[in-house]
Amino acid sequence: MPAEFDPSKVAIVFVLGGPGSGKGTQCARLVKEYGFVHLSAGDLLREEQSRPDSQYGSMIAEHIRDGKIVPMHVTISLLRNAIEANLKKYDNASRPGWGHGHGRFLIDGFPRKMDQAIEFEESVCSAQFVLFLHCTEEMMLKRLLHRGETSGRIDDNAESIKKRFRTFEETSMPVVDAFRKVGKVAEVDSMRDVDNVYAEIEKVMEAKLIQH
Repeated sequence: MPAEFDPSKVAIVFVLGGPGSGKGTQCARLVKEYGFVHLSAGDLLREEQSRPDSQYGSMIAEHIRDGKIVPMHVTISLLRNAIEANLKKYDNASRPGWGHGHGRFLIDGFPRKMDQAIEFEESVCSAQFVLFLHCTEEMMLKRLLHRGETSGRIDDNAESIKKRFRTFEETSMPVVDAFRKVGKVAEVDSMRDVDNVYAEIEKVMEAKLIQH
């Protein structure tokens, strides 16, 4: 069966990086300047978890609390639904890259395992490239503990953060490495200040984003 969405119309950019590498911050700027819709796999899961009639709510909560990866079919289903809903919502919009079945999506924090990447590209849509934000564990821990002071997120504490680091290193870095082998990774050093990181990302977008 072919993928549900045509990559010549629907531009997918996977945004990967360890927890606290700045994915959300940079995605917000790309949305503003390039007309992307930003889909955070984590946010979609948290929304689903808090939906009163969700069949997956308690299972998602348990996985997030333990720093584990939620089963693939749940995350992919939520992403597919969100892509479809946004393509309908902006079908007649004047934002860049949209209209008549075209759209642009940043998918943040996904795929987190190789089987997720394969399943998504085969059944949903092939990604144009992976934007990988590289940052040291020390810096990410500092950022997340600071965020945890105000975020209210149950996983913004030292114990959960360290579990998330291990999970990312063991399961997500092989995804980055696999995409790198086929020339589909753009790596940006996210240790620097937000503006410098974004300036580098802009260069990547100008070079790699297929204009529709």
